Amino acid sequence: MALFGGFSKRKKENLDEGLLKTKESVFKKLGRAVVGKSKVDDEVLDNLEEVLITSDVGVDTTLKIIKRIEERVSLDKYLGVSELKSILKEEIAALLEENNSTDISNFELPETDGPYVIMVVGVNGVGKTTTIGKLAYNFKQAGKSVVLGAADTFRAAAIEQLEVWAGRVDVPIIKQKMGSDPASVAFDTLASAKATNADVVIIDTAGRLHNKINLMNELSKIKKVMQKIIPNAPHEVLLILDGSTGQNAFEQAKQFSLATEVTALALTKLDGTAKGGVVIGISDQFKIPVKYIGIGEKMEHLQIFRRREFVDTLFS
Repeated sequence: MALFGGFSKRKKENLDEGLLKTKESVFKKLGRAVVGKSKVDDEVLDNLEEVLITSDVGVDTTLKIIKRIEERVSLDKYLGVSELKSILKEEIAALLEENNSTDISNFELPETDGPYVIMVVGVNGVGKTTTIGKLAYNFKQAGKSVVLGAADTFRAAAIEQLEVWAGRVDVPIIKQKMGSDPASVAFDTLASAKATNADVVIIDTAGRLHNKINLMNELSKIKKVMQKIIPNAPHEVLLILDGSTGQNAFEQAKQFSLATEVTALALTKLDGTAKGGVVIGISDQFKIPVKYIGIGEKMEHLQIFRRREFVDTLFS
């Protein structure tokens, strides 16, 4: 049973469960913000500002939302607090749409000459390897053939973890020993994927941020080497961020955006936190589309980010 263009009842239930902590936190704060009030006045707006900031939406994005609501209030002087929730939903959904977080229905791929190449970046511990495994699973469920590349050769554990996921999802993995040149692994992965006519290649990369110049140089080298096999590779640079870290995720997004051209975001671990508002702020501040959200441990708990369903769930 489809609800919104391929968004099934089960997916909606998963989203409800995954965002429960954030939803409960926001509603409690909203309740306190409007207690004893019948209309939206300056005090309610001040309280709402605090609600959004403490929900990790971020200061700049919060001020944008408040300004939009102020404009609505100025048109209707007697706007009731009972309407505040629906106005919030409308304005946040509009903001996400403006920031290119447009809805896609499934794990679809653009037309490319050869395999579609995704280079995955992010610091250690954000759920990068797990997200790669879940991506591979979902692409495979969509009928795509997938090849993984273990180009995070800085840590032996990263290669081993990716191997486990490759075995679990039953997709091939290209790897070398720890300490090998990451660009060499990426080259071998793309060569193999092209030879076997694979649909998707997902390349893991090292998550070190202690030296931005080294990271920038490494990612640039990987890109250049991949382009010897597939000229436009990578077609997507996907940054994985841990949603439970709140404002720290903003800093990671900033650092990786300086080190490489990030084209899409995935926010993980949203089920274990009340900081889901970070999705809204990061999308707004960096103008990079949020493409995936992680709302649980199961394979199907990595979902396509659908702004309408996300906002509806958060405020319903």
